[in-house]
Amino acid sequence: MIFLSLHTRDKAVIEPIAIKLSAVYGNEKVFYDGWTGQPCEGLTGKNVQVLAKCEYFFFFVSKNSLDSDLVKLEWQNAIYKATGNHAQLIPVKLDDCFMPPILLQTLYIDLFGTGADYALRQMIDVINKKNTLQLVEKTYENVRGYKIMSKSVNNELFLEVRAETYVEPISKYIVLLNHDEHEIEGKCINNVLIQQVFVKDVEVGENYKSNGIFFDLVRPIAPGFPIKFLIKSKNGHPIRFNGIMREISENKIRHIPITDE
Repeated sequence: MIFLSLHTRDKAVIEPIAIKLSAVYGNEKVFYDGWTGQPCEGLTGKNVQVLAKCEYFFFFVSKNSLDSDLVKLEWQNAIYKATGNHAQLIPVKLDDCFMPPILLQTLYIDLFGTGADYALRQMIDVINKKNTLQLVEKTYENVRGYKIMSKSVNNELFLEVRAETYVEPISKYIVLLNHDEHEIEGKCINNVLIQQVFVKDVEVGENYKSNGIFFDLVRPIAPGFPIKFLIKSKNGHPIRFNGIMREISENKIRHIPITDE
């Protein structure tokens, strides 16, 4: 039995995958709540019975599913089964969610990074016992950015950078913006700034560059003590925000996950 664990809000992405899996293995071998008339969220009714006998538990990890206590109960039960070698738990990452460390202890399928077709191929390979999952470097991202929506207006953007678990000694960030220097201004509103410089053509992806504002800060960040930024448009136009990158070592930067709040 193949069990697909998900949140209702993610059905649009997952239902085509469920349909294709059922075409390969048959409807009776694929359990997907969308076909039961019940909400796709957690241990309800038939879910408990099917979970008890499932062999492959695919947990579709997203901001929605991680925020659901019912879905959490479902995948934690699957972890218990997996530790007893009674089932195989395979996380499938759907978006730029903050992956729980316990799920980083196993290989996962990165639908967010590779696309639905490739992710489906990997799911089928797992079920057919073909080990095609690539062992990749798994980095726990302690730093996360937050767009503070309640404070933001069209020509202003409030951002916070937080350390989720432990102190981060390096506090150097680039707020990526699709603007020229004369169009915007930015500041760190914690008054911890050493240096602030507008930078052009930062390499942020394959064949993609962005302008931005580089902030070099005097103190580390720690849980409960975020760094706060305010970006303002000088001409009143909406802010075109491309993300945040942080320096992790000399001459090496990487994106941090961004969440709306």
